[in-house]
Amino acid sequence: MRRLVILAGLRVAALATLLLAIPAAARAQAEQQALVDRATLAVQEIMQADRPTEAANFLRRARAVMVCPRVFRAGFIFGGEGGDCVLLARDGAGSWSSPAFYGIASGSFGLQIGVQDAQVMMIILTERGLNALLDSQFKISADASVAIAHIGAGIEGGTTAAVGADIVTFARARGLYAGLTLEGSILTQRSAWNRAYYGRDVSPRQIVVEMAVHNPGSDPLRGVLLRFGGAQAPMGMAPPSGAMGGGQFPGAPPPHGGMVGSGGPAMPGTVERESLPPPPGGAVR
Repeated sequence: MRRLVILAGLRVAALATLLLAIPAAARAQAEQQALVDRATLAVQEIMQADRPTEAANFLRRARAVMVCPRVFRAGFIFGGEGGDCVLLARDGAGSWSSPAFYGIASGSFGLQIGVQDAQVMMIILTERGLNALLDSQFKISADASVAIAHIGAGIEGGTTAAVGADIVTFARARGLYAGLTLEGSILTQRSAWNRAYYGRDVSPRQIVVEMAVHNPGSDPLRGVLLRFGGAQAPMGMAPPSGAMGGGQFPGAPPPHGGMVGSGGPAMPGTVERESLPPPPGGAVR
């Protein structure tokens, strides 16, 4: 009898530990999930802004995307920029990975008065551009081997000469500054955020190239990229045999309940490759 009581007590203790661990894991992912949700909204707003057709055309040919939902710039005498970003890549069949987390930062000196925040989306068109971002640290425009074109309202150095570019940047900026400049900004991997979101140490390459891990909280973001990006294979990558011709590429599973921020504990295994339902209305707006 005493043995049965002890066993029952151990089971209750184990169950209590498990129930306490689940909310702790959810809390650990809350900050990362909030960034993923903001990135989902940023993609929608950028893709529906003043040059939606142009942005969609580049996204259809994308090898990867870097989304920074809010790059903040403020200063008096000394100024600086900073923000959080997510990187996703897709394979030859058009399936988008789960996100890897990055930070963006820069510093500047000058007579600056004002506040500005911007939504930034970098569309990576080539393998060379993706490999540059997969380095532990990447300085925008410092690597002469990677060509970057800037397109969009509120971004300095804007140009439509994107032919041959490895990375094309679209931005929507607001505030007192005449324009946001990304020149000299440094992108840095956020290993602690990746660990919190996926429950183990994992590199950006494992996340976006090998697609070794997946968190279902990123499904709405993957779905938005698939919807606006259409069905064209990434540049330099042929779809595998058996890929659906003339239709939508296999991609992320549909968002849970159709809502942004469904979140949840990281799930083991690779990214699922299912077909999303067609977007409402059947066309990109």
